[in-house]
Amino acid sequence: MELKHKNILILGLGISGVSTAKALNKLNANIVISDKKKKDELKQYIDELRDIKVKYVLGTNDVDLDNDNIDLIIKSPGIPLNLPIINEAVERGIEVITDIELAYRISSNQFIAITGTNGKTTTTTLVGEIFKKANRACHVTGNVGVGILWELVNSNEGDIFIVEVSSFQLESTKYFKPKASVVINITPDHLKWHGSFENYINAKKKIFANQNKDDYTILNYDDKLLRKMSNEVCSNVIFFSQYSELEKGVYVKDDNIVVNDGKRIEPVISCSEIKIPGRHNLENALAAVSVGWVMGVELKTIANTLREFEGVEHRLEFVDEVNGVSFYNDSKATNPDAAIKAIEAIESPIILIAGGLDKGNEFDEFINNFNNKVKELILLGETAIKIKDTAIKLGFKNIHIVENMKKAVEKSYELAKRGDNVLLSPACASWDMYKSFEERGKDFKIAVNNLRRLNE
Repeated sequence: MELKHKNILILGLGISGVSTAKALNKLNANIVISDKKKKDELKQYIDELRDIKVKYVLGTNDVDLDNDNIDLIIKSPGIPLNLPIINEAVERGIEVITDIELAYRISSNQFIAITGTNGKTTTTTLVGEIFKKANRACHVTGNVGVGILWELVNSNEGDIFIVEVSSFQLESTKYFKPKASVVINITPDHLKWHGSFENYINAKKKIFANQNKDDYTILNYDDKLLRKMSNEVCSNVIFFSQYSELEKGVYVKDDNIVVNDGKRIEPVISCSEIKIPGRHNLENALAAVSVGWVMGVELKTIANTLREFEGVEHRLEFVDEVNGVSFYNDSKATNPDAAIKAIEAIESPIILIAGGLDKGNEFDEFINNFNNKVKELILLGETAIKIKDTAIKLGFKNIHIVENMKKAVEKSYELAKRGDNVLLSPACASWDMYKSFEERGKDFKIAVNNLRRLNE
């Protein structure tokens, strides 16, 4: 795909927008950037592009497509497809894609793409560590780390790209075809954005839509939706499972992860040796083992990585212990299913901090999975009343609503006894109070650190 002297509009100036702009500049494209935020709100990103010639249209997305002779639009993942500027572009035959799609089109590198409602970042990072330990040149990117395009234009031809892809990114792909794709799980999420669970599922399916018999699609056999979805796959399907022995695939047998190639079964590692805790992280580990296996990494190397990998910040991250009370940061739990998995992974008794942006999820299953492990529920954010009403309806009444994270941490410590675990696992997105789940998690950690200082 030739980009030299093309007029390209980038919608959204965030991490991916900066990466895209820097890459397009290196490829000698003409760059227009539009963002609804104003210049003072975008200063840190604009500063990163100060040495690049860019035309900015800020505070609005009303770009004159004719005047700027726009040839292509690259939208940031968070930009919805129903914007008037996108509708106008489609009517005029101007293509609208994401950076993931563009990266694939301008590259000959192999891609490993990983998606799922939960576990994407941990699995992607773990796969990256496996490849690094195997001395395979790779880049861990996409919905994690720096933007993919800047990584790509500074890579070597044989490098492998291990890419975390969200439904937002997949929705705008057309030709994207990874060598190996992974769908870890699918549960309802981002329903307001996609309009329905069916639309959300269809976006996820695009990860394997263009794959063929030379490629691999790795699916969670324990997820009935994914098991059924395998009938739509045209590549080599590899299943993984925590609970079923498979004729071919990666699964747990006698508390060991094993690989079955259809002819013989080879042990990889005992589940007890895996460093990251919880059944959901065993699911992530099985997915990562599957990727390493189909891509030819030695099983010994995969096992050694699993013994050493400590997880990712904001994913069931142990923060500190204050006078016998342990604090865990699981800010990445941006939907009820992710929070349920965190509750399952942490020992009781739990004091749970939850709440945030309302994405349209219901919280009945979330409350029903407390299973006498959660003794107190502290709520904040936009969904606080919604979760409280659901909890009361289901018979859980130890509920406290607070204004901010500092007060949530202080209240949790006030309620806690020695041996209790305080778990931040919001079951909601962060955007009602924070710019990102990372910022929310860091605020939690700051509050815990302040608590420690006050109690030393």
